[in-house]
Amino acid sequence: MNDMHGSRNLELEGLRSFPLARRGIIMTTLMSGLTLATTRVEAQAITTDTDGLEVGEVQIPTADGKLPAYYARPKGAGPFPVVLVIEEIFGVHDYIKDICRRFAKEGYMAVATEYYARIGDLSKMTDVGEIFAKVISKAPDATMMADLDATAAWAFANRGNAAKLAVTGFCRGGRATWLYAEHNPKLKAAAAWYGHVNTPASDIQPHSAMEMAANLKCPMLGLYGGKDTGIKVEDVLATAAKARAAGQEVEIRIFPEAGHAFHADYRPSYRADAALAGWTQTLAWFRSHGVG
Repeated sequence: MNDMHGSRNLELEGLRSFPLARRGIIMTTLMSGLTLATTRVEAQAITTDTDGLEVGEVQIPTADGKLPAYYARPKGAGPFPVVLVIEEIFGVHDYIKDICRRFAKEGYMAVATEYYARIGDLSKMTDVGEIFAKVISKAPDATMMADLDATAAWAFANRGNAAKLAVTGFCRGGRATWLYAEHNPKLKAAAAWYGHVNTPASDIQPHSAMEMAANLKCPMLGLYGGKDTGIKVEDVLATAAKARAAGQEVEIRIFPEAGHAFHADYRPSYRADAALAGWTQTLAWFRSHGVG
């Protein structure tokens, strides 16, 4: 037993101890509009109003500077349950901001931080390959975990309820959702949307979600498309099985006719039926685990 715990502690060092990137913050404000880096179908994009909400851009203090972020919460004194919303690879653009407003309409304080602001200006990038090569591959997992912790701390200090913390993320943010759920014991629930679980290791991204699955700190809901050509369903199910074998609670929902990014209402990949079902299930998951 001691050997097993020792092994887990060594695994976690890759997420906890890697030094934070020491560079200036490149993106000091968030982008306006939708990302330029993928095909958009703007006519179908959902826009949630701000009636009854307080929303805006803020600066999140971190160990080496302030990161721009967007928040949305109901009007009132709170404290409100907190949802950390983790971006795709495209930055905190209008789609991610709207997700924050959707959560706020449900009574949550939602915060989306621009976690790649140290590395590149995603508002100016138009090529997915460039984003991966110049930004995503250069983002240390340890830095993102620390920035998520800092975002949660900011939320708690600004009418968020520290006893009711959840996290959700999309695509690469889905991977980060798995990793953060394997990192932060304060979490009550997590929901990962088509997040990669079996990713190659590097010095700054040393572990996959599958490798770390036994270390989950909270119940995990995984939402995946059966026609996602980039994520193998068997990998997702194996990750869930590994977590369950360690006594963790995991539920995986596969939408057979959906591909990748089926929740992204601004893209051709959007599947309204799967997106609505996944959203409804996410809200139910959070509330059933004390976040709501």
